[in-house]
Amino acid sequence: MSIWWSLHLRREAASVPLARRLLLGTMETAGVDPDISYDLSLALSEACANAVEHGGRSAPEASGAYRVTAYLDGEKCRIEVADSGPGFPSGPARAPVRPPAVDAEHGRGLRLIQELADHVHIGNKPGKGGAVVSFDKILKWRKDAPLVAS
Repeated sequence: MSIWWSLHLRREAASVPLARRLLLGTMETAGVDPDISYDLSLALSEACANAVEHGGRSAPEASGAYRVTAYLDGEKCRIEVADSGPGFPSGPARAPVRPPAVDAEHGRGLRLIQELADHVHIGNKPGKGGAVVSFDKILKWRKDAPLVAS
């Protein structure tokens, strides 16, 4: 079984729950284990929140949207969130994602994604600018999963 979808969303807070609900609905319909669905939906929410908050500061003409793509293919789900903002700092000085200070109000999203997913790639779009956060997770299925091949 293979399912994929892609959304072009405005950089507004209301877009985050929309993407999350679509992912949860897709996974529930496919028969993905609820714990796996929850982990992926939380990671997606964090990636979308980053795109909404940071995804267009340096490019006002392109700052109105970001893209979410999800693939459920066989035993794995892969999600990608791409924006048109300044991207992540690059070069040899780029530090790995570190835990934020204990009293920080922001800065936990990328770290949380790394904890919830099996594989995470954080980078920039080649040539165009903009950040790309992609992550995947091995799926587990409910016993009554309707879309799993026997």
